[in-house]
Amino acid sequence: MGAAHSGLDELIDTVALLRAPGGCPWDADQTHASLVQYLVEESWELIDAIESGSREEMIEELGDVLYQVLFHADLAANTDGERFDIDDVARHMTAKMVSRHPHVFGDREAETADDVVAFWDDLKADEKPHRTSVLDGIPRGMPALALAQKVLGKAEKVGVTHATAQAPSAAPAPLSPATEEELGAALLGLVASARVQGLDAERALRVVVRGLENEVRAAEAPRAG
Repeated sequence: MGAAHSGLDELIDTVALLRAPGGCPWDADQTHASLVQYLVEESWELIDAIESGSREEMIEELGDVLYQVLFHADLAANTDGERFDIDDVARHMTAKMVSRHPHVFGDREAETADDVVAFWDDLKADEKPHRTSVLDGIPRGMPALALAQKVLGKAEKVGVTHATAQAPSAAPAPLSPATEEELGAALLGLVASARVQGLDAERALRVVVRGLENEVRAAEAPRAG
């Protein structure tokens, strides 16, 4: 890498040093599986920074996520049966992005973002012929609201449309589910309705929860005089 990437090179070297013999015992003991919890946590902290943070918070949280990627790559580079490093990861990603953008690197035409989305599914199918369902590849660990929104989109591609998505109500009736099954159905209906209207159910709930948190902090704050 050139001088323009000296900061990235330094971080890669730092990860290697921490994991090398004589480095940090905790780092040396980690596995891909043991690091999952930190990747999830750092990803959500990055989302918080994107939605409500400052430039400094964005830099910090992007760095934390980048560190997780570099940690996994260094771990793999020193694990029998894996033996790939961050360069292998980067080269694979470059090839993937070139393949996914034939309208930039090839002769396919796309004038709008919708044009690109329209042929991405075909490109993904060519890349992963072993997938037999539109649901294959959806991470099951996604938060439930985000998972519902993702599955609804995939279901629509094969002609399966949730009833509420067909005719969203302008003013949904108050919800009072008596069981978890009824609650789940009501939540799925709300997510379907939100999706039809172009709303992000996951983000919407986070925004409202953030407002509730502000109310809690205001209630906890010492009252003047």
